[in-house]
Amino acid sequence: MRHTPHGLTRDGWILFVTRFTRLFAYGALSVVLVFYLTGLGLTEAQTGLLFTLTLLGDTVISLFLTTIADRAGRRTMLIVGSLLMAGAGMAFASTHDFLFLIIAGTIGVISPTGHEVGPFLPIEQAALSQVVSSKRRTAVFAWYTMAGSFATALGSLCGGMLSHVSSAGSRGVVLLYAALGVVLALVFSRLSTSAEAEEKSPVGGVAVSSRPLIMKLSALMALDSFGGGFVVQSLAAYWFYLRFGVEPASLGAIFFGANVLAGFSALVAAKLAARIGLVRTMVFTHLPSNVLLILVPLMPNLSLAVAVLLVRFSISQMDVPARQSYIMAVVKPEERSAAAGITGVARTVGASIAPWFAGIMFARAGWTDVPFYLAGVLKIVYDLMLYRAFVGVRPPEERGK
Repeated sequence: MRHTPHGLTRDGWILFVTRFTRLFAYGALSVVLVFYLTGLGLTEAQTGLLFTLTLLGDTVISLFLTTIADRAGRRTMLIVGSLLMAGAGMAFASTHDFLFLIIAGTIGVISPTGHEVGPFLPIEQAALSQVVSSKRRTAVFAWYTMAGSFATALGSLCGGMLSHVSSAGSRGVVLLYAALGVVLALVFSRLSTSAEAEEKSPVGGVAVSSRPLIMKLSALMALDSFGGGFVVQSLAAYWFYLRFGVEPASLGAIFFGANVLAGFSALVAAKLAARIGLVRTMVFTHLPSNVLLILVPLMPNLSLAVAVLLVRFSISQMDVPARQSYIMAVVKPEERSAAAGITGVARTVGASIAPWFAGIMFARAGWTDVPFYLAGVLKIVYDLMLYRAFVGVRPPEERGK
């Protein structure tokens, strides 16, 4: 198996560029968003509620666009998502009214987590799977994941630095987010028809025969993301500020290092999956990272807390390309956008609920560490349930091994 993205088509490289651009924007925004919103006068509880409603809105948008993408056109749906991202960024930069922020966040595409939201990832995964062989798919997804991790890292660093330059720096990051949404729309417009589905997807996006498997995967991934929603990057950054007084510029540097390590961990996943299979790779790498998550708030000082966080990030993304490749492998090509979209929506729904509760906990003395404990335990439960349910459901390329 080749472990580099060389040999990708022009469309494949475009999708790598859009992934990098988008995750740079998400990373920059995630470091400053809580500080920006609290600077506008929102309380921690209001900020958590806004994150929850924003992610729920992203869910609805994503579900609609991804389930029709293989019929209506992948390029068109990606452009629509980009414009919604740009519009949301402009709205957040233009008002401090809580109700208007809720409306803009719900309708538009805003990432408070530093991770993928909206319709982009599922549709890009489907298009990438179409231009690479099944043997190379996991390796390409590993590089695709690494590109996103490095982009998030650079975005986190730049977002922290910009917010440190001036009092208006956080608003500048929000405006940059909006501008990069426009850039995405322009780049997506260069995709060719080769990125489109060769056959029309079934109504609803997924055939009846595939639905039980996708629904079971979706339920488990919602549980995983619900746990992760307690410690999304924006909230984790704010926790370091509350616990140790770390300023945004330093937080940007911390999360830059964390996401760089996460990017390298994704590359290891391809080699590991070739040896032990996709499901085992997902579980065996995810479990220890969740134990480390529980340990972060138990550290007595900043240095040890950052060290544990960095170790966790060094293995935290190894399950991602394996998970993405697995979903693409177990459904038909014309179902891929919808399948990735449905499971992605399940993850967003799960992640959208927890920040509200986390915001309430952060507002109460003595509760700021609890989100880390809840996240770790819930994600460990997900790992055990996933292994039990899917270790025997092998993708075509693993059958007969």
